[in-house]
Amino acid sequence: MLESIRRYFDRQLALPRSGADEERRLQLATAALLVEVMRLDGADLGERAALLKAVADKFALADAEAAEIVALAEDEVREAVGYYQFTSLINRHFNVTQKERVVELLWRVAWADATVSAHEHHVIRKIADLLHLPHAAYVAAKQRARE
Repeated sequence: MLESIRRYFDRQLALPRSGADEERRLQLATAALLVEVMRLDGADLGERAALLKAVADKFALADAEAAEIVALAEDEVREAVGYYQFTSLINRHFNVTQKERVVELLWRVAWADATVSAHEHHVIRKIADLLHLPHAAYVAAKQRARE
């Protein structure tokens, strides 16, 4: 698992773009949080589709690139012991508006199967707190995702 992640980043680091490695790390961290929400009540096809769409839209990726990021994120989540490794990276690089968008995407994944479990609600709130998102921004993100 870790070898596939390492190979992926080695390929991405070889790109002639500046900051490409950090951008990919942010994509992976964001996708990992989305994967965690998807896994909470069992990954169904609607949630998986919402997750792939969220990653593709958020980072302007082709479907194949988004699928690769999600696959790597799934591996990363299986190895993770918490959310800190993901949220700390996002906190360093995203502003409040970008963090609010991440929380909105978390809600979109949670609602993709038409139900939100108490566990999903709790984890999304916890992630929003770890992202230091103000409560008003959290509520606004939740409302936008519901619409």
